[in-house]
Amino acid sequence: MDNKDIIIDENITVLEAMRALDKTAKKILFLAHDNKLKASITDGDMRRWILKNGSLDATVDKVANYNPKYVNIKDDLTAKNIMQKFDIEAVPIVNDDMEIVSIKLLHYHDSNVKGDLNVPVVIMAGGLGKRLYPYTKILPKPLIPIGEIPISEYIINRFNKAGCKSFFMILNHKKNMIKAYYNDIAGDYLINYIDEDVPLGTGGGLSLLKGKIDETFILSNCDILICEDYDKIYKYHKEEKNIITIVCSLKHIIVPYGVIKMNDIGEIVEMKEKPELSFLANTGMYIAEPKVIDEIEENVSISFPEVIEKHRDRGEKIGVFPISENSWLDMGQFDSMEEMRRRLDIDD
Repeated sequence: MDNKDIIIDENITVLEAMRALDKTAKKILFLAHDNKLKASITDGDMRRWILKNGSLDATVDKVANYNPKYVNIKDDLTAKNIMQKFDIEAVPIVNDDMEIVSIKLLHYHDSNVKGDLNVPVVIMAGGLGKRLYPYTKILPKPLIPIGEIPISEYIINRFNKAGCKSFFMILNHKKNMIKAYYNDIAGDYLINYIDEDVPLGTGGGLSLLKGKIDETFILSNCDILICEDYDKIYKYHKEEKNIITIVCSLKHIIVPYGVIKMNDIGEIVEMKEKPELSFLANTGMYIAEPKVIDEIEENVSISFPEVIEKHRDRGEKIGVFPISENSWLDMGQFDSMEEMRRRLDIDD
């Protein structure tokens, strides 16, 4: 990797640094001035900043760690040990003047090695997929192909790669087609089919799992793919003692118009040309405790966000795990489906 892709200036904004992290896909950046190492910043540093409602327009020095890990050029053979010890994916090699000579990357990842996150995964796969008509007039949304395999198979494969082996698919629309497809696939995982005879919503469908899940579980919509470390999300959920953790993606939108704000007597009080908006969006993936299932009323249609609100109103702890915009792939509409196809083709 070219050093310029992983080395940034400390005067750029947090938002610009997040984009740089997305570009490098290495979860770590190094701040330098005149090529002299000053600090590092990881995706975890970014996450903590977002969770305390830090401004994305702040300069990255407000977030960075000014006691970074590095290796002197005389000891560069120790770089791999440093990265493994501190669970970082890159480390700068510096000379005696702290000038960055090169960046060592960790290359030990074996694509054939699975993780050990063996927790149940529930996939909400019963919707009509109206936003994807006319495709879903023929195929149920979970079987819409993204490249050579359906979106739901991408989801299952990614969770299975993390170590998950027990899947629950809540089915309704064209459920027999979905069952027929997966019954023909051999894999080292088990899919349990849960028939939803009447539409119960993304929350109500979980009531059909009472007595079937008695541990922390993952819930996912069937049209999204989260390209993140699931084990890290799970550990965050447990460490924070949340009853539900919502995986949220940072979204940054530039409004392509001049926006005018008026007061109650029709006077212009503010004009902004192409304002920029940043916010956290619900991706449709959650980590939840089994009591969430136990407390959902049977045969009542309710969305999972409404379930979350009920727990929040009771004062129970709801957490958020922020991810970058590029870590969330959504197939919900035609334009985003084409983007997902393009991204997965590149990633594969």
